[in-house]
Amino acid sequence: MAANSNPTVRRRRLGAELRRLRQASGLKSTEVAERLMISQPKISHMENGRRAISPRDVRDLCALYGVSDQKVIDALMDMARESGTRGWWHVYGDIPQSVYIGLEADAASVHAYEPLVIPDLLQTPAYAHAVIGETVPRLTARQADARLKVRLRRQHRIYDPAGPLRLWAVLDESVLRRVVGTPDIMREQLEHLNALGAEPNVTVQVLPFAGGAHPGLSGRFSIVRFADSPEAGVVYLERFTSDLYLERPSDVRSYSVMYAHLQARALDPVSTRRLITDAIKAYIAVQ
Repeated sequence: MAANSNPTVRRRRLGAELRRLRQASGLKSTEVAERLMISQPKISHMENGRRAISPRDVRDLCALYGVSDQKVIDALMDMARESGTRGWWHVYGDIPQSVYIGLEADAASVHAYEPLVIPDLLQTPAYAHAVIGETVPRLTARQADARLKVRLRRQHRIYDPAGPLRLWAVLDESVLRRVVGTPDIMREQLEHLNALGAEPNVTVQVLPFAGGAHPGLSGRFSIVRFADSPEAGVVYLERFTSDLYLERPSDVRSYSVMYAHLQARALDPVSTRRLITDAIKAYIAVQ
């Protein structure tokens, strides 16, 4: 897993686990700082993922918190070591969504709602090229090529033999109707979407125009969950110049309820494939 890790993501997850262990021990951060003779801000920064955590820090904190299971200690120390590694995407330079890509690389499942375009993991190369070129002003050809390569490599998670990503995508019907690139690109993309929707680890649903207003009108979002903490998760909100990550249990629950409503309002996967097939026919007709 280290090859796919983002150090920021690893630090955040490790910090969250250390905070949970501290709270379970009944100690306040000020008490921990006093006993280990370090500053209270250091404890806070480690728990919030804003500071690197060494294996020695982990060992000392586990001893203070009364953690006796050596397997747990070793796992946390391994996570501390891996937090210093760099993800594969860093070789492509300054890539947006780098923190999210790290989350996605470690994720067991992603539930995505998309009202505007096909989700990144389900895009064909031609469609992805058109989206990147038409939605990000003033990109150089080199920058666009780097973003395209990263996006296509991210898609390997769907077919990962060690543990394919469980992807559930709910799309607004406008995603099928908006022409990105050319009609031929759209036809190829929608055929690809139908093919991926038949994979056992991928589910695609469409919210039809006839369904009227729905909770997703507030915008796109994704819920990312991990195998080692399936009840927890991260809500990802992508913005043009910055991204937002919500990790409070109450926020994750609120977005999970919203997603459940979207799933219930959307067409089932079989009806979705029929609607996508009808959209494909429309693009063939205009050629």
